[in-house]
Amino acid sequence: MKIIRWFLSLCLLPCAMAQQAPWARPDIPISSHDRVYAADQTSNTVSVIDPSENKLLGVIKLGDPVPGALSPLYKGQLLVHGLGYSPDSKTLAVVSVGSNSVTLIDTATNKVKGIVYVGRSPHEAFFSPNGRELWVTVRGENYVSVIDPAKMKEIRRIELANGPGMTMFGPDGKYAFVCSSFTPELAAIDVASHRIIKKIPQATPFSPNIAVTPENDEVWITLKDAGKVQVYSAKPPFAQKAVIDTGPITNHVNFANNRNGKFAYVTIGGANEVKAFRRGATPQLVATIPAGDLPHGIWPSGDGSRVYLALENGEHCVAIDTVSNKVIATIPIGQTTQALVYVPNATPNASGTENLMPLGTAANTARLHLEAGGTALPEAQASVAVNSLGLSDLVQIAAKGLAPKESYQVYLAESNQSPFGKLEPLAVLKTNPDGAGIVQAIGPLKALAGNDPNSSAPQRFLVVTDIRDSSQVVLRQTNAGEMKPADPQ
Repeated sequence: MKIIRWFLSLCLLPCAMAQQAPWARPDIPISSHDRVYAADQTSNTVSVIDPSENKLLGVIKLGDPVPGALSPLYKGQLLVHGLGYSPDSKTLAVVSVGSNSVTLIDTATNKVKGIVYVGRSPHEAFFSPNGRELWVTVRGENYVSVIDPAKMKEIRRIELANGPGMTMFGPDGKYAFVCSSFTPELAAIDVASHRIIKKIPQATPFSPNIAVTPENDEVWITLKDAGKVQVYSAKPPFAQKAVIDTGPITNHVNFANNRNGKFAYVTIGGANEVKAFRRGATPQLVATIPAGDLPHGIWPSGDGSRVYLALENGEHCVAIDTVSNKVIATIPIGQTTQALVYVPNATPNASGTENLMPLGTAANTARLHLEAGGTALPEAQASVAVNSLGLSDLVQIAAKGLAPKESYQVYLAESNQSPFGKLEPLAVLKTNPDGAGIVQAIGPLKALAGNDPNSSAPQRFLVVTDIRDSSQVVLRQTNAGEMKPADPQ
């Protein structure tokens, strides 16, 4: 009889058993009370999505777009970048890199509760599992700022190596792990004493993202400069378990468990794809999922049945079914999105649209593609986003397949075919050790799209050349973009 009852209990288990990281909580089915939040760096907004309908509800405006945000009298937030949320799902923490701030938002009303200013260039923030502390990595300096979220003030600092990138806690709240973006060192910290208990080597210096498995057995970090993921034990002595080659511009990692097993999902920005790995003693690649231009932040739903990710150059959020590993929805969001989180039961109000605004100008984007311009670097390619800022535009180029640790000149050209005509310098693109790189420039660049009705200027094109010899073209624009109209909501 006991065997029968055990078998029946297995049959009644849900298809997905996520225990969503980092809280190790039981499955929470997707509902209209859940929210997906995306940090939109260029539009200085937070996009808010209802995952039950895969619909954008609107954005929380935290500041003005560049260049207006560069005024000496500007008082809003600048470069909205990082996201974290409280264990009770009631508070969203939004890190703005340019204004050195953490904005605390009430998820029920989308209203700003307060702003805490910290040190130079903070990157990410996350709440401790008991919700009593908010740890903010101050990447432009050398410490974690520990904030009391109730009093909204810094209460201590934990000194680390230069450039701490992100903190994530183990689900039991005993240890916190801080990766570094400037120093090849991962720190394991005792949460109760705020004491570093071990400094662990990173394979390379630049790790922007870290995640701890819901089972509290592994720590995964991404190595953006080398296109790798490094895996450690989450228990002392925190030994390395694996180093995985993932691909150029490896951005974020997160986890989902379902009836097929336990998986890690990694966004590969340079390849425009998400890779799914079966977790185990030796992680195994099980799926490569085309996602769109420059995938960045990623997070699982509360039941692990989906993962949601943001397209930094695609201005969309993508939903992936974790059983089929297929894209099931794309949802418009703001510009140059970085972090993304999924918060179950974020609002008691199913509509949840209070204090939200439409996308507006942020919906005006063009997407371009660059291909290899010669035979020297045949694997070279790049995705490009032209984001409208009103009278000006921001162009972001994400390239791969170039020479490692090299500099290239980006030009505006009169043609996308040899001899390309007059070349106007736009920016310098520097590559990391795996031959990938990202560069931005601001100006009146709608002419790149080729169909701006308000411009009398002829269309221009992007080309990328050897910095020492402009005749050596390594990337050239292959298509005219299309400026999409503002969202009508």
